Amino acid sequence: MKVAIMGAMVEEIEPLLEFFGTYETTELAGNKYYTTEYKGLELVIAYSKIGKVFASLTASTMIQHFGAEKLLFSGVAGAINPQLQIGDLIAATALCQHDLDITAFGHPYGFVPEGSVFIDSDKSLLAIAKEVAGEMDKSLLEGVIATGDQFVADEARKDWIGETFKADALEMEGASVAVVCDALDVPFFILRAISDSADMDAGFSFEEFLQSSAKESAAFVTKMLDRLA
Repeated sequence: MKVAIMGAMVEEIEPLLEFFGTYETTELAGNKYYTTEYKGLELVIAYSKIGKVFASLTASTMIQHFGAEKLLFSGVAGAINPQLQIGDLIAATALCQHDLDITAFGHPYGFVPEGSVFIDSDKSLLAIAKEVAGEMDKSLLEGVIATGDQFVADEARKDWIGETFKADALEMEGASVAVVCDALDVPFFILRAISDSADMDAGFSFEEFLQSSAKESAAFVTKMLDRLA
């Protein structure tokens, strides 16, 4: 089985590369892709760079060029749900684009004609994640993750996203990855470790907790690979 593991920033995949140790590097479409094997699985690992366009390009390349049959996304996110604290883990049950707005034509926020507001994550991968959480004795919240090409550092905007989409967390890549995987019929799973509270102090807390949160998320994904293997 070929499995893609994605992050947005280099900090989000560095713990994975350190864990696997040896890998081959392929440069393609302005990015680097790292391939290795783990317990019989063929892995391709990459960070996309920030934002929906780069995330879509990277996910498409991993699937269409490298032949990934499943995709796991490991990274960090800002909390909307007050239950989420820095370092907590959230698995997306569904994802949406909070900055997609054609309401002028009578459509709801996040909707694209011939599409939908929400894209559901793969239920079998979510079930594996629950098992891993229990094994690691970690709390794993499941909920809606909202994606947009904005680093949200405004309380009013955060509240609007939460109320409009019933979202628990927000970030800048997940929904675009979901769109690609859904279109290409590839099961996907989005895991985020909370690095900030998406409020006016987001810049400070994000810098402080990015690396530790990325390590939490990456460790969880490697346990999921054990189950897939």
